[in-house]
Amino acid sequence: MPTPSRTRNLCLLPAVIGLLLTAAPCRAQIDPVDRNLIELGYDQFLAARGPQAIYAYYYFNRPDFFGPDVALRVAVAPAYLDSEMGFKHLLSPYTDVGIGISGGAFGDNYYEVRQGNYLENQSFYGSGGGASLNIYQLLDPGMLIPLNLVARAGFRYSSFKDTDETSRAFTLPVDQNDGYSRVGVRFGGQQPVLYPALGMELSAWFERQQHFDSGAYGFDNDRSVTPYTDLYWFRGSLDYALKESGDAFSFSATAGGSTDADRFSAWRLGGDLPLVSEFPLVLPGYYYEELTAVRFAHFYGSYSVPLDQARCWVFRLEAATARLDYLPGFEQRGDWQTGAGFGIGYTPKRKNYTVILRYGYGFNAIRHDKDGAQSVGLLFQYDFNAHKKGH
Repeated sequence: MPTPSRTRNLCLLPAVIGLLLTAAPCRAQIDPVDRNLIELGYDQFLAARGPQAIYAYYYFNRPDFFGPDVALRVAVAPAYLDSEMGFKHLLSPYTDVGIGISGGAFGDNYYEVRQGNYLENQSFYGSGGGASLNIYQLLDPGMLIPLNLVARAGFRYSSFKDTDETSRAFTLPVDQNDGYSRVGVRFGGQQPVLYPALGMELSAWFERQQHFDSGAYGFDNDRSVTPYTDLYWFRGSLDYALKESGDAFSFSATAGGSTDADRFSAWRLGGDLPLVSEFPLVLPGYYYEELTAVRFAHFYGSYSVPLDQARCWVFRLEAATARLDYLPGFEQRGDWQTGAGFGIGYTPKRKNYTVILRYGYGFNAIRHDKDGAQSVGLLFQYDFNAHKKGH
């Protein structure tokens, strides 16, 4: 699920042990590439206490798991599983069907952040799981870049529990039984890897969420879960590496809105973890999912250059900005939020792993009633199939 799904970040020790898996979302088509990866991501904020963002998972994709027409995608974290069994050409020569199953502990944690303040007394744990039926219809057979119509329907159950810091006066929401349906058109796509050398996507989406157990919760029932939420978003992105110089750049633009959104279903922006969702809305220097909005426009760009002749070391610059209409109660001083950062990365000649150290600065992030926030982070990817690519 994309960022508007329930907040799934790891902030307290039990959640860190769980090692949340939002970073392996259901992709918008059956992945045709054999993949065998380990992904790690971590952000640490300086001079402030906030929700700590971390992911660690093993990603396995086999496009011919049970013969050429059955694919398996599995992403496994210590306390969470996300998977899909894909059946190619099941309904027609150009119609694939996938069955997705996900669930585990700490996958639906909620952490309240307002005006840069991490409110631990209003935050709580969430665990659960669900299933989905996914249909992928290829609309342009024989073309180099695929155009897919995607339809998905599913359900999810979530239960909640106090953290050690949750206020005794705070009433948790009742356990949730949610259904959702999504339809989208996607031209191209994004690889589920760290900073791909090539990628292009244009897509448009609509999703309806139904919350069967809506109702009030919080301090004296001061907040509620809405019965229905509609989400819509558009995205364009490009990743490209110049073969002669080794320079690489990325750009993305995403805009989205909602109707009747609540804390669980509103759009969440912030942080600097590129694989944290299918549609990451990063803002360097900010807490992970620090900002809560009903509508937004988000722009991201990066450029990297090699630092040595072998192109093992790279220097990467990045920046992101977003214009937001905030969920009531989560307003900031300005409508625009901007962050920038840089990083140093290393990939050996064998290209079996990549490690990146990063720094980010959030220009408009509020800390101690002043603008400006800093973070440092680590990204790591290990590719068990690198030796096959070398041959």
